[in-house]
Amino acid sequence: MKFCSNCGKQVDENAVVCVSCGHALSGSAAQRRSGEDAPNMGFVILGFFIPIVGLILWLMWRNDYPLKAKSCGKGALIGFVTNIAFTVLYIILYIVVLIPAMGMYF
Repeated sequence: MKFCSNCGKQVDENAVVCVSCGHALSGSAAQRRSGEDAPNMGFVILGFFIPIVGLILWLMWRNDYPLKAKSCGKGALIGFVTNIAFTVLYIILYIVVLIPAMGMYF
């Protein structure tokens, strides 16, 4: 299997140019990376729990290993959005439930 180093789409073994994005494929580098680049659920989980690591890995790998980079970026994005959602819910919970329970009113 061979993948485009630019967009990560699977391309024909004999292709010189990616059909999806038009990126020129280098034979030896693309063939070497095709075995090393694959989506990985471990990177999604790592990015979810530590979004900054997922972002850094995405930035480092986005050109050389687009499928691994996509996994890292996806995990980082989901983790970041989840953290924001939990923070908003905590603030709402604090304002609606805890402040009145403690007898503090504005």
